[in-house]
Amino acid sequence: MTPSTWRMGDRTVNRLGFGAMRLITRPINRDQAVTVLRKAVELGVNHIDTAAFYFSPQWSANELINSALRPYPEDLVIATKVGPGKDASGEWLPAARPEQLRGQVEENLRQLGRDHLDLVNLRIGAGLERGDGSLADRFGVLADLRAEGLIRHLGVSNVRSEHLAEAQAIAPVVCVQNQYGLAARDDDSLLDLCSEQGVAFVPFFSVQGGAPDEVVAEVAAAHGATPAQILLAWTLHRGPNVLAIPGTADPVHLEENLAAGRIELSPADLAALG
Repeated sequence: MTPSTWRMGDRTVNRLGFGAMRLITRPINRDQAVTVLRKAVELGVNHIDTAAFYFSPQWSANELINSALRPYPEDLVIATKVGPGKDASGEWLPAARPEQLRGQVEENLRQLGRDHLDLVNLRIGAGLERGDGSLADRFGVLADLRAEGLIRHLGVSNVRSEHLAEAQAIAPVVCVQNQYGLAARDDDSLLDLCSEQGVAFVPFFSVQGGAPDEVVAEVAAAHGATPAQILLAWTLHRGPNVLAIPGTADPVHLEENLAAGRIELSPADLAALG
């Protein structure tokens, strides 16, 4: 049986979490978004991924989380990201300079109604563009904010192995968050490195990235599952340190996503999926 939890620093999380981005990219009403968040926690989710730059003209993901879940359950880990930003129209802004990161952290604190952030990932690059160059000056700012007590744990996102090593030389890193999935496996070696070091690997777009449809459909049919569930199950089978954060604005899809954690893929399934 695949382990169902992972320890990030001093926090234990269920390996199937929830990504809040879909709550602001799908045409839903506010009540439905609040319902999905509350249902996720009721079903055992205790790891929610968000960011201050997850917003639409109607609302922001952070403020939805605040409205739906505050006062927060003691075991809930809310992970957010800093580095990128968007203007009011949703266009990406240049990556934050080191001196701007405190303001981004404080904005997340205000929106979430917290006096500290459980986990902050330094995201380098904008959108899906992989960041380049040193992250030391920016990660150093977050390390200082961690020492002040505003941040509990630190991670890095959209990075390569050299970025992870650079960050680890400054402060402990509990997770790496990169795009990864069955059809987007450029970071196989980075995932394996995280496994060796006991660092959580948190893929985003593990379902949306696409996959060999016929093979996935055949495996899904054999398990009485959906293709999305198989893609999530495959991701979790990559290692006990892999945490999935599928997002949805649909309560039915939410239950399907979380049920993927109960799917045990056989060696033959894994070989077929490649």
